[in-house]
Amino acid sequence: MKRTVLVAVHTGRDVAVETARLVIDRLVGAGINVRVLDSESEELGCGGAEAVAADPSAAKDAEVMIVLGGDGSLLRAAELAKPAGTPLLGVNLGHVGFLAEAEVADLAAAVDSVVAGRYDVEERMTIDVLARQNGKVLAHTWALNEATVEKQERMLEVVAEIDGRPLSRWGCDGVICATPTGSTAYAFSAGGPVVWPEVEALLMVPISAHALFARPLVVSPRSTLAVEILPDTPGGVLWCDGRRRFELPSGTRVEVRRGSEPVRLARLHGVESTGAPFTDRLVAKFELPVQGWRGRVRP
Repeated sequence: MKRTVLVAVHTGRDVAVETARLVIDRLVGAGINVRVLDSESEELGCGGAEAVAADPSAAKDAEVMIVLGGDGSLLRAAELAKPAGTPLLGVNLGHVGFLAEAEVADLAAAVDSVVAGRYDVEERMTIDVLARQNGKVLAHTWALNEATVEKQERMLEVVAEIDGRPLSRWGCDGVICATPTGSTAYAFSAGGPVVWPEVEALLMVPISAHALFARPLVVSPRSTLAVEILPDTPGGVLWCDGRRRFELPSGTRVEVRRGSEPVRLARLHGVESTGAPFTDRLVAKFELPVQGWRGRVRP
């Protein structure tokens, strides 16, 4: 069977379009069947690629999905790749790009690694998210980074719950329920801890809570987190990965637990990528000072 690679790109930037054309030409030249999303195909103008509908069927039977852009582009691509179990390979064209495996300077080597099959696949935890009001389901969705219950206008009054037991009541701007992957995203901005991706855990991080006990929490991946918006208080909004939005009336209960399906990421061999080790990625992305480090003394 002929190998197939799906290529997705943030076409709003000229550099992204040009980069995508180079990737497609290189893959086609190696005898690989290339798919692009029909919403992007006209701007890409690549005759050697097959245009497919921008739905989960696009990634079916694809060996890998190469995503050119920033973390937002990769989160969008995850919606297509997750149902098919297709690994995502991100090439960072944005600013931070924590989810990306390679920088644009490594593009040729990254594509060559895909052609040669020199990559491993890493599974990242997701979360399943359920919102209900008086037994009525308002939303049933998922996230790779985080699910956030946020205020719309006025401060929220919520009660946080862990494993069926009430934890604390907060007047706050919101509550973030995140995965380790999402610990360097919104949860990080709200003061949450950085969790290494291979650690299996769930995070709960209150946003600007008016309470003595309002610390970020790291709990078991088997736990169920819940946030209840108290009745007779303003409603809020649920955001999942900053992409999927749902209105939450007062009295809504949002439950978060480990997802049944992971998102799969491709990790390259022999490329000076942003993928490994995670410590090096933190240092590079946040420009952390490490001068003076000598390392382990070797005998």
